[in-house]
Amino acid sequence: MTLLVVFAGLPGSGKSVLSRGVADAIGATYLRIDSIESAVVTALGTLGDSAVGYEIAERVAADQLLAGRDVVADAVNGIGVVRDGWVALAKRTGAALRWVEVRCGDAAEHRRRVESRVAEMPGQHIPTWDEVTRREFEPWPPELTERLVVIDNVGDPAAHVARIVGALRA
Repeated sequence: MTLLVVFAGLPGSGKSVLSRGVADAIGATYLRIDSIESAVVTALGTLGDSAVGYEIAERVAADQLLAGRDVVADAVNGIGVVRDGWVALAKRTGAALRWVEVRCGDAAEHRRRVESRVAEMPGQHIPTWDEVTRREFEPWPPELTERLVVIDNVGDPAAHVARIVGALRA
């Protein structure tokens, strides 16, 4: 059975560092919504509130899962409708779905991370601290029991990656 590990959390929480580390550790395909959305913006212009990045990621993930490859998806995944897409994808492909929510419990550190970020690729939107604090992040519904773990991403990222990988293997 293939594995679909979906990371969720606000910008600047450290999702990308942890999700890349987990993907490397388990030999999974790594999908980053920022990379997809920045390519769309570069080619077509602004995204607005479009979910096109999530739609593209789900289709690429489906190709990988159906080919027998595990997938780690890195995105905010802050609202139910996008989370529902991953749940439906796992059902369609027969993949085991695991969620990792990444938080940064130190507000000063979180703000520092957000304010020190620079675009890594053309078309990438870097949110301001105000945008991050105003961003909608819906509570997890009880039926999403597939959520693996909540990580307070302060301290050594390698220790957090090891904890996630250990939980995946348990």
